[in-house]
Amino acid sequence: MISEGFFQTLRVPLRKGRFFNAQDNQAAVRVTIINETMARRFWPGEDALGKRFKLGPAQSTNPWLTVVGVVGDMRRQSLERQPIAQIFQPYLQSSARRLILLIRATGEPIHLAPVVRSEIRALDKTVLVSGSATLESQLDQRVAERRFQTWLLALFSALALLLAAVGIYGLMSYTVTQSTRELGIRMALGAQPRDLVRLVIGHGLVLSATGVVIGLVAAFALTRVLAELLFGVTTTDRSIK
Repeated sequence: MISEGFFQTLRVPLRKGRFFNAQDNQAAVRVTIINETMARRFWPGEDALGKRFKLGPAQSTNPWLTVVGVVGDMRRQSLERQPIAQIFQPYLQSSARRLILLIRATGEPIHLAPVVRSEIRALDKTVLVSGSATLESQLDQRVAERRFQTWLLALFSALALLLAAVGIYGLMSYTVTQSTRELGIRMALGAQPRDLVRLVIGHGLVLSATGVVIGLVAAFALTRVLAELLFGVTTTDRSIK
């Protein structure tokens, strides 16, 4: 159940039809707005505007609802779940007693909370305001678990990279130490210092390139696991925003 201006406040796009208005009250025909997922599910390839349906069994006495608008999908359940079929009905045509007030503001919106509370009490002192929060804070709570898992994954990845770098350094140091006599013989036979440096570095690059190739193959193999931690991007997305 929503009131006039709900979609405009949340900036949900209107795909077809119209939003609710003050004329959608108890005296008017029962109307509803549906999302794109519901339109595709129940009327695939058709125009959902003007379609009628009711909630419950066909023989129930529930009123028929006429579709007057189709809006974009919202992930109201979870960012990780695909949008589900949803319907919205006018608050003026319902008997709901509990309200959630949404306010779009410039600046820091949480600073408006005392003002809003005062205005509500001025309108009706019997109304109980249970709490206030920004949508950003609620979104942070929703993604907190995934954000922690991502940071943990990044931490272990950095640790693995550090261990790999230390391991390669140790291996190269050991290899150079074991090859001291060979390098001395090469210099005695006329090899230049840059030739010896190129030989040692080339050996290290071969080891590094082998590790990169193996790592890339393993990374692409684990894309399905990583996909569960991502929203709005693919596992192979190279863009940085």
